[in-house]
Amino acid sequence: MNSPRRTRPFPPCVQRERASERRTETTYDKGHGRRETRTITTTTSLNHHLDWPYVRQVCRVERQRVLRGKRTTEVVYYVSSLTRQRASPKRLLALSRRHWGSTENGLHYVRDVAFGEDRCPIFRGNAPENLATVRNGVLNWLRSEGVGNITAALRSFARNSHRLFAAFGFVN
Repeated sequence: MNSPRRTRPFPPCVQRERASERRTETTYDKGHGRRETRTITTTTSLNHHLDWPYVRQVCRVERQRVLRGKRTTEVVYYVSSLTRQRASPKRLLALSRRHWGSTENGLHYVRDVAFGEDRCPIFRGNAPENLATVRNGVLNWLRSEGVGNITAALRSFARNSHRLFAAFGFVN
């Protein structure tokens, strides 16, 4: 009977080489009743292993949150086309945070608060996706018109539908 194959760790010289090639940055944040630690580790040694055009760095972001005494850890991986000269680990961490912040705050939060999307009782068939498409279209149109307060604009159009039709050019 064959014994299970043992895996040997990389030789110390390879381990040192890999460790010296990595770059790490950590940020700490506190707010909304939680503490958050984000650590990014970037490497360029994986670039030639990936079949990904324009890859310049591979990143691992570990987020640790403590909320009401409960600790959660989340690990995500990114592939970046930015070189180390253009994006240090600190900048990549900021870009990662800004991306998710703008997605969450710029789209999901607005759709939930302005349109009450989470309270919508429509859930059968294609209706939820169709309504989400309409909501996204409305948000995009309002933002292209330079509207800063989406909720106030929706209330204004609800009070005076003539203003909405005039904005679309249906009435004078």
